[in-house]
Amino acid sequence: MNDEFPIIAIGLAIPFMGTALGAAMVFFLKDGMTAFMQKLLLGFASGVMIAAAVWSLLIPSMDMSKEHMLPWFPAALGFLLGMGFLLLLDTLIPHLHLDSQTPEGTQANLKKSTMLVLAVTLHNIPEGMAIGAVFAGVLAENATMSLAGALALSIGIAIQNMPEGAIISMPLVSEAGLSKRKAFAYGAASGIVEPIGAMLTILFSALLLPMMPYLLAFAAGAMMYVVVEELIPASQAEPHSNIGTVGLAAGFVLMMILDVALG
Repeated sequence: MNDEFPIIAIGLAIPFMGTALGAAMVFFLKDGMTAFMQKLLLGFASGVMIAAAVWSLLIPSMDMSKEHMLPWFPAALGFLLGMGFLLLLDTLIPHLHLDSQTPEGTQANLKKSTMLVLAVTLHNIPEGMAIGAVFAGVLAENATMSLAGALALSIGIAIQNMPEGAIISMPLVSEAGLSKRKAFAYGAASGIVEPIGAMLTILFSALLLPMMPYLLAFAAGAMMYVVVEELIPASQAEPHSNIGTVGLAAGFVLMMILDVALG
């Protein structure tokens, strides 16, 4: 297992690198991102996260619980707790969604740029938890979790983080008035929560190995909350609502293929 530690470290860093690469688009796209492209990428991110929640998290959770008196119970309870956890964070943390002028969460005298970054950071918390939970299963040598499958999840999340990084960094220039360097720094920094969250999840999972099915489903529920509460509504707003659906289908199929082929 010691030989796998360097690979796991790379796996934890891959999603952050995806966010940073996406944020770097602020240096190359002079006119910003069109509404068409933004909705396509939001839909794509939604599809990746839905497929990851099902194939990488919920199905392994249920596979681990086959000897449980109620095999579906850990997945169902963990999923609902994950949704509730993100609902709590969404209620407490001050943040501002893209294309919105009304801040959410508790009232705070924060800059618009800070609240935009907090919104994306909030989205990245469940993704970090998901990656940490899957790699924790690999470290525990659980038969239902493979290193290839965990890397597939990291790669899939990194792919969907690229458009997220671009979607957060470019409005910081056009709407918040930041320089391109500062916008890139903010966009990239929003992704640092993923490797941190993943490492914390691995540390806690070492103490709660019997709770692994619940932990996987918890991460799935948290990811699904982000998809339903933010990504899909934003991808379906007029104009170009249909392109968000096309993006969702593409993201879902890509993540499904990655998980099945590599897992």
